[in-house]
Amino acid sequence: QVQLVESGGGLVQAGGSLRLSCAASGRSVSNYSVGWFRQAPGKEREFVALINGSPPSTYTPASMKVRFTISRDNSKNTVYLQMNSLNPEDTAVYYCAAASVQVPLSRLVRQSGYDYWGQGTQVTVSS
Repeated sequence: QVQLVESGGGLVQAGGSLRLSCAASGRSVSNYSVGWFRQAPGKEREFVALINGSPPSTYTPASMKVRFTISRDNSKNTVYLQMNSLNPEDTAVYYCAAASVQVPLSRLVRQSGYDYWGQGTQVTVSS
């Protein structure tokens, strides 16, 4: 079983950038689909991006693609989420999650497609 730990969250001013990390242990991240989700106060958990395969493929919704980039460093067994041009609406707890490579994309855009979750990291963007 893979374990996931997010880090890199914190307080940032509007217009700033932040890079989140999802460090895996127990198994190699390259053998899983790994996704990022976020949950803002009073809102449902929202899909942000995913990465899988070797070489890796990525998928990011149009609403996220312009500012958010997902990547993977196999040597560090870590998946990253680079976030640029942040605004207060990006304030949320950000989670990473892992799923079997057999799970199709249609399920990977929903939280129910993932078996393993990290504890989350808080991102707060001030105006």
